[in-house]
Amino acid sequence: MKLKDKIAIVTGAAQGIGEAVARRFIAEGAWVAIADLNLKEASATAETLTAVGPGKAMAVAMNVTDEAQVNQGVAQVAAVWGGVDILVSNAGIQIVHRIEEFPFNEWKRLLSIHLDGAFLTTKAVLPHMYKKGGGAVIYMGSVHSKEASPLKSAYVTAKHGLLGLARVVAKEGAAHGVRANVICPGFVRTPLVDKQIPEQAKELCISEDDVVKKIMLGETVDGEFTTVEEVAEVALLFAGLEANALTGQAMVLSHGWYMK
Repeated sequence: MKLKDKIAIVTGAAQGIGEAVARRFIAEGAWVAIADLNLKEASATAETLTAVGPGKAMAVAMNVTDEAQVNQGVAQVAAVWGGVDILVSNAGIQIVHRIEEFPFNEWKRLLSIHLDGAFLTTKAVLPHMYKKGGGAVIYMGSVHSKEASPLKSAYVTAKHGLLGLARVVAKEGAAHGVRANVICPGFVRTPLVDKQIPEQAKELCISEDDVVKKIMLGETVDGEFTTVEEVAEVALLFAGLEANALTGQAMVLSHGWYMK
């Protein structure tokens, strides 16, 4: 098992991509903290994944924009399990508006969840990783870490920002054996994406079918969504390869949508 007895924190892990990553890590023997705003859902996910094994899970209440709650959650994991080896900063939301119509409070909310959340969780876990002599920090970026789309100014800005943060963590963490990388999926059929389909159809005055076929999947080589399982495999690669050869990098998995 590639992650036997490794201790991981995955944010936004009660469902979707985060849950798939946690499931894959546990299948490889990891102990995974399901950190989520919804403690009830996180507890249910942790119970389900622990039953599958061979690793195990625990639920942690965490609003990633609340520094005190982040610090408390990370400290809880470290106290119960003896440290932290892996962080997957996955919590995120999507809000779409044209720039001239984007409410500033919604801009700030999105950036806070994606960027403040990544910063605060990273800041909290690094001392534990440094103490153990190594670790992996993994940010959930997007093709929009490298590309832009209409209506997504806040999201594109946030996902671009994660690249910069990862590269700084890679530089600072290298002496302590800590790697940092970014996963950049294309469109993954999750509740976050399902919510965008009618929103974009309304904003762009096209059908929901056209949003899927032309906007989301039009530039792919096969007309297919990226799957949560595909994302989880890349997370496993970043978590399991304990070498500075793979750090400060962004891996795109978009079925050919982005090839640069």
